[in-house]
Amino acid sequence: MKRGRWAIFVTYGLSFTPKLLLIFALIAAHFATAQAQVLLDPSRSVDAAVSTENAASLGEAGEAMASDGDEEPDDNTAGVIEIASRDVHKPVPKDKDVSPEKESTSQKPKADEKNTETTAKKTETDPEKTTQDTSKPGSVGMPLASSIMDLLRDEVDGGFRRRHIEPNFDRFRHYAAGKLNATSGPVSASEITGNCRLSWYNRLLRDPLTAPGEAEKFTRELHSAVLDHGIDDEMLLGTTKLDLDVPVRKMRPTPKTPLEALDVVKQSLTEAQVYHAAALAPLTRDEVSSLASNLYPILTQQCRVGHTLASRGMGRRLCDLLENTDQNAMQAGARALAPLTSPALLDQLAKLPATGGGEMAGVTGKIIRRFNTPSGDIIIGGPGDNEYDLDSMASVAVVIDLGGNDTYIEGTCSIQRPVLILIDLAGNDTYRGKRPGIQGGAVLGISMLLDRSGDDTYQANDLAQGSCLGGAGILVDYAGDDTYHGVRRMQGQAIAGVGMLIDRAGNDEYHAAMWAQGFGGPIGFGLLDDVDGDDHYYAGGLYYDSYEETPGYEGWSQGIGAGLRQVANGGVGVILDGGGDDVYEFDYISHGGGYWLGLGFARDFGGNDQRLGATRKAFNGSNRTEQRFQRFSNGFGCHYALGFCFDDAGNDSYTGTIMCVGFAWDVAVGVLCDFDGDDSYSGTQGNGAQAGLGIIFDYGGNDYYRGYKQGRASPSISYHTLPACGGNFSFVIDYGGKDKYGCGARNDSYNRRSSNGGFLIDRPKQGETDTEETAEAKPKKKSKRM
Repeated sequence: MKRGRWAIFVTYGLSFTPKLLLIFALIAAHFATAQAQVLLDPSRSVDAAVSTENAASLGEAGEAMASDGDEEPDDNTAGVIEIASRDVHKPVPKDKDVSPEKESTSQKPKADEKNTETTAKKTETDPEKTTQDTSKPGSVGMPLASSIMDLLRDEVDGGFRRRHIEPNFDRFRHYAAGKLNATSGPVSASEITGNCRLSWYNRLLRDPLTAPGEAEKFTRELHSAVLDHGIDDEMLLGTTKLDLDVPVRKMRPTPKTPLEALDVVKQSLTEAQVYHAAALAPLTRDEVSSLASNLYPILTQQCRVGHTLASRGMGRRLCDLLENTDQNAMQAGARALAPLTSPALLDQLAKLPATGGGEMAGVTGKIIRRFNTPSGDIIIGGPGDNEYDLDSMASVAVVIDLGGNDTYIEGTCSIQRPVLILIDLAGNDTYRGKRPGIQGGAVLGISMLLDRSGDDTYQANDLAQGSCLGGAGILVDYAGDDTYHGVRRMQGQAIAGVGMLIDRAGNDEYHAAMWAQGFGGPIGFGLLDDVDGDDHYYAGGLYYDSYEETPGYEGWSQGIGAGLRQVANGGVGVILDGGGDDVYEFDYISHGGGYWLGLGFARDFGGNDQRLGATRKAFNGSNRTEQRFQRFSNGFGCHYALGFCFDDAGNDSYTGTIMCVGFAWDVAVGVLCDFDGDDSYSGTQGNGAQAGLGIIFDYGGNDYYRGYKQGRASPSISYHTLPACGGNFSFVIDYGGKDKYGCGARNDSYNRRSSNGGFLIDRPKQGETDTEETAEAKPKKKSKRM
């Protein structure tokens, strides 16, 4: 029985007013005469999805989906060891200047192994893959990452052929496809339906061996887009993953004067307002009112667990209404604000004259100028220390502050103020409030917060800091050591829209309790990308977990794409970090994972990083009332979902307790790939259970795999029927280095783990000496543990 529980609730009300119709009319009239028009460029296209030439064929409908359960017990009795022949796979060359001609040749395969394993020839003989040009866009991180993904697929394919279990994996794919087919409509006999289902997710689960390569490419290209300093490309990548077809915009000319920059702000504001009105046009007035008044309390305020809602029926209705809005128009409105993030435009705004002006109600400090437009007022704050009580300034749609250590209080973006833009150009600023939809947050609106410099503090409760419930919420902080603190749906979170938090520099602190730090809910794309610095991410420590049989806290953060059980399918959640020695603390269901037909991604491009499951302290900084116990993390998929965790460089650690670290549960895929460094792993490692595919691939370094659960695949399944579901598939693949395995496996060995679906494969890299092919002792039996 759980001990006493408590939660933070924020009371919030929204009302819908007939004046909205008048506002829409004024905006439309203004737009008809304005010069701010949407410019399309038909010659430009976006690659919304990678080729599907290897997509899995469709299967027949399977049995109704089973309910959740705990991890299967590890019997630790099947420890048969297969010794690797040293010629099975040549490693991908680590150095770019290593050509195939210079590589050492391997011995020929044994007679009974001919044509039973794929080789890395394609990877080795294609110079474009082994010598990537890091100067080209999209080439951030490990230069050989895409080639390593090819090698991963070769190893898995080869393992299936070596043990003659290709038919088992084919059944797994057909079974997954059958489940998707059987639940694709709006009504289903199972506990899930097809509402809010994304086509990218649908395709990846049908062809899981292409998924790691696509995930690597997607995260690399997304971070490359962020490095280009604008946000237009990453917004476009996000919207395509939501099955949206937002028009591609022509770039506006770079403003040459402060007045030209101000004109761009006015044009962007007007476009965003018009698109927002168009997005809600398919709904009736009562439907809009229902969304405005119920989105926050139903989807956030009443919730204490991450996997579902207290009011599932109402949640389903809200998700249906959100699907009925014109999502293309809403995201076109958000992308209308993308030009404002240009450093060149911000440089020009900083040159606005700081003379003249006076006072204004709601503002403590000097206001330089105020512009009245049909889309809302634009005010320019002086270079001194100002305080803005934003919710008392209902007519203001844009605040541009020239400098000073400023304070921003509240600042809700909602149906009553559908577009809000805050641009602070200098100073150590404080943003604080308790209402939802602040600090680049929105409830059925479009919000943007840009902070150009300074050590800033962001303090909120729910739904803030680059987050949205319907619409778009964007926060970009360009420099400084910043602190972000909130509770639920924070720091790059989205349902039915796009939520983005981009921090470009500094040693930053991120603190949240649930649904945060790159979380994508139904038809949502949530992104947190911290470009540089030694950063600390904390998620959890407040709400007790919903698994009554184990201790711990909810987390649901750090690159999680998750649906709401019995309500809607999941979206896309991403956390990216460009560099620095980072610390990630998290509780249940966190860090690079998918849940309930969702897609989650975590990637760190550099530095010595620590991934700590569970959090070390409670949410408020006191000692935990629960023992440290963490479940589902570090590249996992749970319940028809896919999750990925990548790390490009550094000596890293991955920790969790059970069902974690390259783990898949219940027709799911979980993948963890570390491309370099001396790394440490704990918890269950590279495991698939209840018809799952779990993979760890470590390329390089002297690594330590703690415990004994590496690559174990139980021969039994209780959720689904064998042999129809195919079985469990588990891989730990390590290339290079002198590695240590708690299960007793040796370097340069090929091991069967528990069943034919369990693999532990250790291979040398180019230039490393192979170990002798001696038989490995069977691991000692250990006592059972969670």
